[in-house]
Amino acid sequence: MPSRFFFVRRPVGSALTYRQRLATLTCLASVAGLCASGAEVGQARAAASQSAPVAGKVGHGPAKAGKTAKARNSSLQSSRAEEISVASNRTARSGGGGMMRLEVAPHAVQTVTKDYINMRSPTSTPLDLVKNLPSLNVMTPDASGMQGGAIQSRGLTDLDMGLMVDGAPAAAAKYMTEDIDSENLDEVSVTPGSASRDLPTMSAAGGVLNSRTHLPSSKMGGMVDFSYGTNNLSREFIRLESGEIGKTGIKSYFSFSNTHDRSWMGAGTNQRKHIDFGVRKDWENGSNAHLFLSWNSEDFVIDNYPTADQFYAYKHTGNGYGRSADPGNVNYWKNNNDHWNQIFLTAPVHVVLPHKMTFDIQPYFSMGQGWDASPGGVIGTTNPATNKTVTASSGGTALQSGNLTNFFLENEARQVGVVAKLGYDIDRHNHLSFGYWYENNQTIQAYPQSLTMANGAAASPNWAQYQVNTPMYGQTAGYELHSLFIQDQARYLDNRLVMNAGFKFVMSNAWNKGWSGNDRNLISGNSSGSNTTAPLPQLSISYQINDNNQIYVNAEGDYRQPSATDMGWMSASGPMLKNQYSIKEELGYRYHNKYVMVDMSLFNYNVTNRIVDQYMGMNQFSPMSIGNQTMRGFDLMVAGTSIHGFSPYASIEYLHATQDSDVKDPYDNTLIHSKGSQAIMAPRVMANFGLTYTYKGFFANGAVHYTGPQSVSIANDQRIPGYVTNTLSLGYHFKPFSFLKSPTFKLNFTNLTGSIVRTGAMGAVYRGSDLNSHPVWSGSNAAAAGYGNSFMVEPRFTMVGSVSTSF
Repeated sequence: MPSRFFFVRRPVGSALTYRQRLATLTCLASVAGLCASGAEVGQARAAASQSAPVAGKVGHGPAKAGKTAKARNSSLQSSRAEEISVASNRTARSGGGGMMRLEVAPHAVQTVTKDYINMRSPTSTPLDLVKNLPSLNVMTPDASGMQGGAIQSRGLTDLDMGLMVDGAPAAAAKYMTEDIDSENLDEVSVTPGSASRDLPTMSAAGGVLNSRTHLPSSKMGGMVDFSYGTNNLSREFIRLESGEIGKTGIKSYFSFSNTHDRSWMGAGTNQRKHIDFGVRKDWENGSNAHLFLSWNSEDFVIDNYPTADQFYAYKHTGNGYGRSADPGNVNYWKNNNDHWNQIFLTAPVHVVLPHKMTFDIQPYFSMGQGWDASPGGVIGTTNPATNKTVTASSGGTALQSGNLTNFFLENEARQVGVVAKLGYDIDRHNHLSFGYWYENNQTIQAYPQSLTMANGAAASPNWAQYQVNTPMYGQTAGYELHSLFIQDQARYLDNRLVMNAGFKFVMSNAWNKGWSGNDRNLISGNSSGSNTTAPLPQLSISYQINDNNQIYVNAEGDYRQPSATDMGWMSASGPMLKNQYSIKEELGYRYHNKYVMVDMSLFNYNVTNRIVDQYMGMNQFSPMSIGNQTMRGFDLMVAGTSIHGFSPYASIEYLHATQDSDVKDPYDNTLIHSKGSQAIMAPRVMANFGLTYTYKGFFANGAVHYTGPQSVSIANDQRIPGYVTNTLSLGYHFKPFSFLKSPTFKLNFTNLTGSIVRTGAMGAVYRGSDLNSHPVWSGSNAAAAGYGNSFMVEPRFTMVGSVSTSF
């Protein structure tokens, strides 16, 4: 190892200050990343079966075999399966029936593979599939996959994570179902404490969740499945494969799914239509290009997430808290609904260039439009939240009667960006890459009112005949981001010692503007903005002791900037929130033999300017800062290979997360003495157990998840107890028959015991005990600091039966 490369080791909890740690990380990254060179130039290794596109992940499959001379230029990069995020060898060994994969990356990686995905219900979202990973507590409001969910990870949330499809930023966890159908998922990986410097994510303190999409088949064909289940669930899916088109090497697929179900709590129906489209081209020298496009359209009921009192009333008396089937009721489901259309596109390209160089570019784009509807009161009555009479006018004429509907209208939620990266094999030991990331993100929000239709349903906010109180008002918020990054990977001691060092510098310009009128006139004095920068160093080292043992250490800085939608719920004239920043360290050990795989990681996080989101009701959130936090603990995963058909899996996490700051309650200007208390939404213990059994065509998988007690208010005066959830999958693969290549029948069950438990809080609140003040939302949800928290509840027992086959 060159003498210029060094790494300072220190015990967890030593007295280095936050600034000292940031300076040390920056120094280490620059020294290791820029100076690890000078070794003798030699012949590059033979080309490996994978090539690495932009965003720090290996490509979508084996390149075609070509001449060795042509492949040498990419050999160092294409062979480094352990580089950065997701290792991503699609044929890597797995255990526990696909609930754990053998990893080699120099940081924590937790992956579920296609074997496990195929056993689960076709309605599963990526969130459903990672529920049993040790670092995650996943909460889902329904069993049909229509509404996504939320994540807690090592004391952080999904809002602190990079949620990605093929390395490009995708929809938030609450709407992850918009991104992709489960049949087109090849794997889902989580790096809970790490994010590659070249990933296009501005929110990676909690790591990265990356969904890898289906590779088009070389042969023409496809697959189809049909599902039916409880809550009147029905789902149809078909995928058509083009095979190789002529002799071009281009392959593609197109899929469509249609899902319909009834709300499991209360009245209402939900509808989802989804399209996925993929194209792939490989060249003999290792270059490749891939495109993934999805379109999603949904109409679903906005759940009424219960307060603690509403939850206990349901648990002890059976009185539900869901929407009403009565058109005359203010809680009528057709006046509490969401309509949304979303398109997502990413197109990574990896090009092998002469002179040991590679070039990667990944453009991405997402665009959404839609609205949420909620009751707006009855004209002429008194609003109890404001003690004012509800009024409305149309064309300047005051209306005397009628029901109103409030809308959150998002005319545009747009994200566009590109990552460009140039790689160079300095010598047989070092691969250097550097690049540029650009992103523009904007939301245009409006809050119109309309008269509720005579049948009690909400009209479209764009229907002029129902509109009232014009002109409307709204906000435009967003940011423009520029980032430069550089990283080096060095391999020594016959590739047993691998060092990754990188540095990323982010420059962001954010804005928030209030406007009124149909031509969006800026309201005087109602705008704000900020220019911020973030230095993000990273250093990771792994050492392969022998064929069975590996150790690694990883340290990095990450940040979170409020999203455009977050800013849209802040006062446009108020100050911008400071960026959240975190320093993280990991120490890991892996062991495997032909019977078992073990993966353990110890972690330590320090977070400043912690940003959390308060639930405002009707699927809307408002960000706030609560000072500093510290999170320390460990993850342990163990999985066995198949023994007489049985493949066990187990994992556990211990987390000691504390609030390091007292927090001021802005509603009454008092100080909450939260310093030293358990951090909000950070359960200390989570554990999982799974068992897979296969015999000839039969397969089964059962899994149990436990989450310990947790605090759900900053004052630590509201808590929820620990709980257990479970799933079961049973199925049989029949022998091929005629053109049916893989006829399969399976049953998927969730919440077999029918437990009525709260799985987590919808967001953060200052206090949970002050029940009579500080109302924030005047609708039927009434979720705010003064009402305690609102909660996700585990859906009741569900069963989904599916038949499928490829052809």
